[in-house]
Amino acid sequence: MNAVTITTRGQITLRKELLQHLGVHPGDKIGFDKLPGGEIRIRAVRPKGKIVDFVGCLKREGQRPVSIEEMNEAIRKGWAGQL
Repeated sequence: MNAVTITTRGQITLRKELLQHLGVHPGDKIGFDKLPGGEIRIRAVRPKGKIVDFVGCLKREGQRPVSIEEMNEAIRKGWAGQL
């Protein structure tokens, strides 16, 4: 069991290995679920986004859309080491 010390301000610090296990980084959020018997479950809070929010995020000003054929050609060249 990993034990942590509670500060006088009621705060705890989770060890790096636990944060890595959760897959969280500075700025990420973790959630706590109260369970019976005085137990708490800690989990990483994953952002819930919509595909609509993602669409167009890679578009650059003045750049034209790329066709599927052009994408496939770039992939082929990349695998062949021609890029």
